[in-house]
Parts: sequence; structure tokens; C-alpha cells
Amino acid sequence: MKDTKYVFVTGGVTSSLGKGIIAASLAKLLQERGYSVTIQKLDPYINIDPGTLNPYEHGECYVTDDGAETDLDLGHYERFLNIPTSQVNNVTTGKIYQSVIDKERKGEFLGKTVQVIPHITDEIKHRIQILGNTGEFDIVITEIGGTVGDIESLPYVESVRQLLWELGHENAIVIHLTLVPYLAAAGELKTKPTQHSVKMLMQSGVSPDVLVCRTEHEISDSIKEKLALFCNVKKEDVIQSIDAETIYDVPNFMLEEGLDSVVLKKLQLPQDKQPELKAWNQFLSKFKNPKNTVEIGLIGKYVELKDAYKSISESFIHSGAENEVKVNINFIHSEEITIENVKDKLSHLNGILVAPGFGERGIEGKIEAVKYARENNIPFLGICLGMQMAVIEFARNVLGLKNANSTEMDATTTNPVIDLMEEQKSITNYGGTMRLGAWDCELTEGSKIKNIYKHSLISERHRHRYEFNNLYLAQIEKAGMIATGKNPDTNLVEVIEIPNHRWFIGVQYHPEYKSTVLNPHPLFVDFVKATLEHKLNNRENK
Repeated sequence: MKDTKYVFVTGGVTSSLGKGIIAASLAKLLQERGYSVTIQKLDPYINIDPGTLNPYEHGECYVTDDGAETDLDLGHYERFLNIPTSQVNNVTTGKIYQSVIDKERKGEFLGKTVQVIPHITDEIKHRIQILGNTGEFDIVITEIGGTVGDIESLPYVESVRQLLWELGHENAIVIHLTLVPYLAAAGELKTKPTQHSVKMLMQSGVSPDVLVCRTEHEISDSIKEKLALFCNVKKEDVIQSIDAETIYDVPNFMLEEGLDSVVLKKLQLPQDKQPELKAWNQFLSKFKNPKNTVEIGLIGKYVELKDAYKSISESFIHSGAENEVKVNINFIHSEEITIENVKDKLSHLNGILVAPGFGERGIEGKIEAVKYARENNIPFLGICLGMQMAVIEFARNVLGLKNANSTEMDATTTNPVIDLMEEQKSITNYGGTMRLGAWDCELTEGSKIKNIYKHSLISERHRHRYEFNNLYLAQIEKAGMIATGKNPDTNLVEVIEIPNHRWFIGVQYHPEYKSTVLNPHPLFVDFVKATLEHKLNNRENK
């Protein structure tokens, strides 16, 4: 078994500094050096997972192959490292307390008083070390959500303190990410917020080994020396993290700053192989030097918060670079689309994506967007609810089933072309009870989707409760919308397409969860290609 090393990433001063991106960038550099690395996220909230959280509250809920509903940072981990995460990569306070309380109910503590220390901290330490104990990884990077000083984070910081002592300093280190703000009135960078943040961390018994300083301006040597002096680190352990044009620049920035070297030195690991980032930089070059642009409309109901569609946005970056195209995403609120204005809102687009979501708000606008794409031969991609909207629109406007709907939106509809899955009908608890994680899908020979994937059997991640109602399959197919992908075990319709349309595909699963920098998702790649062809054809015909 490997002697696994641990790196803890904490944050101070303010949230949203980018702990996840720093963790993912460091992991990428270590991976390039030949080390096997994984990243986990410890979230201080008491929800068991983000599955029941409103996207406005928490952004996108990311789903893993094994069905975990997780923080969106796990998406960054997968996109950077090109390896899957799992249930154990995301730990919440809710999971910790649930586990401890279950043990208490079973009498496993032998009548002892159950307390934060040692029982909660022991459970946290156990969860942190699960990945390390598999023997698969040389290094486990653990990102602790929130900021130092948050009441919710205290048990996690205490657990880190204990682990540093138990594992030894050559086996576990702490990277502390802070803000070094620039005061325009004074014309200088200020180190005091970082000093206070480190002081607060040290009051909890944890001293940072490396400081990563987020900044809008270059940090001078004199400021690094000042930070080193007041924060008990060496000058070379103060790493600048300057604002980047794109998150995908950060690994290169961290390489220039020597973050990976500092970490390996502290963990007493060899530095035989230098990171090349060859494929990564090829992607970056294509991304930054597009030969064309396309306008794609993302029709959703949470568009005020772009993080609600984070994986879709990133998938367009990957697939755009693959096509050497800049994808301009037009975030369009489905509630604002009506029969009267749909042309004004969508006519400038080269492609239309109707996004996932839950509930009836904004549904009619999504249906109008589908209709506009179908009738005007505009490349269309529907994901999860977007695929269901495509089925409803087709049933209403092609089959003439005027009240066709999903029982999610209208429980009394007489034409439920989308209905609750049979196994969902007796469920009363919403958390973690949907069809989740990776499921197989068989693709029809000769279909567009089969030509895109180049495989007959695929596996994609799901997060849904309602499905295509197979009672309507025959008449829908007869009218020209074909089911070209089905789950081999349940016969659940996974993919629909309209063969006589330029590019019209709806998928019940979430392809965006599996798109990475080095493996752009083929469905997004082909969709972007189709939008470019549509744009160029329109230009020629004018």
C-alpha cells in the first residue's frame, strides 16, 4: 500500500477566492509529475448534500458516476484531472452528524457522552483518510469549504490539527488561501487581512505551510518578505495567485510560482519529472485563438446565477476549443420567452440549448424555444428537462395533443407524454432518491447520436425523477421524432432525435458532467460543429 500524503487547502478573509481552482491546479501539476492524485471537498453545511438546494443558493449540483449529488467544485476536479470522483470525494457536516448519530442510536459508543471532540472529529478524520487508505493515491488534496473563523468550519480545522500531529509534518501540510487587496486610494496592496486570517488559523492550532495570495496586482518581493515574517513561513512559501483571464490559466501560473515544487519539497517527495502541460496548453492555445464565433442560446430558469449551469458552460469551452470556435453563450430566461417575442429573442442564434431544471416555472417559454428551433431548422440540444420539453412540444404541435404535458407540471393532464418513473411513485423523501449516477444506454444503428459517439453502448450520468412515457412512443415515432437511445434494462428512452432536422437531439442524461479539458464531450463537440455549419450556411445564402 502507498504511503499517502495529504494536502489541506483552507481559505481566509472572504469566500469565493478559488480554493477549488487552486486545489485542482496543484493536483494537475502533481499529476503531470507522475503522481496519482485525487481531491476531496469538505462542506460545512448541514444539508446531507446539495441535492435539495435551490441552484440560486448553491449553484449547480454536480453528479458523479456512483450517484453522489455533490458540490460543483467536484466538476472542476474532474475537468482538470480527467479522472472520475465518487461519493467519498464530497463530505458534508450533514453526512458527518448523520453517521455519528446513527452509531449512537445503535449503541456503538457504549454509553459514552457523544461530543464534537472526539466523536465528530474522529468521523471527519476517518472520511478524510478513506481515499488515502485505498492505496490508489500518492497524494490526497482536501479542500475545506468556507473560511477560517466560520463557526461551521471549526470541527474541520480541529480535525486537520489532529491529523497534522498524527501523520507527521512530512506527510501532511496546509495551504492557506487568502486575499491581498489593493486599495486604490492608498495605491498599495494590503497584507493585514492575510495576517489576521493566519492569526485566526493559528489560534485553532494550525500553522500554514504555504500561503497562496489572491491578488489583482503583482506582489513584490518586499510584500512577500513581510507576509513571510508575520505569518511564520519562508519567503518561497508565499505564492502569488494573480487574477487570470480563464481558470485554465491557473495551472500555468502556479507552475511559474513553483507551488508544486514547494509542496513536494515539504512532503519530502522526489521531483524527478517536470510538468509539461503539453496537451493542456494545446487546448489553451485553441481556446484563446478561435477561428470563428457562434452564438448559442442557453434557455434556462436560473440564468441570473451562471454557476447554476457551470458544467454546461465549461463543456462549451472544451468543445469550442476542439472546433477552434469561440462559443458566446446567450443566457436567456425561459420565463421571458412568449409566442409574441420568441423570434426577437432567438432569431440571432446559431444554436439553441434548453437546459435542465425542475418545476413548472418557465416551462412554456422552454417549449416555445424548442418549437422555434424545430420549425426554423436551428441546431437544438435538450438536456434532461430540455429533452422532456422537446417531447411535449412535439406532442402538442405535431401530434395535435394540445394538453400534452409532464405530470410534474400538470398532475391531471390527459396526455402525460412525460410521467413519473414507476419506482418513484411511492417516494416521499426528495433527497438522494432520483435516478442518479451512471446508467447504460444502447444507441440505434444509423442514428445521428450513434455516429457522434461511435459506440453502440454508452454510459452517462443521470439526475431525474420523470421519464418519457413509452405509451406514446409509437405515435411519436410515426410522426417523425425517433427514440434512438434506450436503457437496455428498463427500456427507458434516453435519446430522441428528429432525423429530417439539421441537428435536433434531446438526451435524458447529463452529458455536461463528463466533459473535461482533455476529453471534450462528443455530443457538445458535434453540437458546436453543427452551429458553426448553420452560421456559415446562413452567411452563404444571404
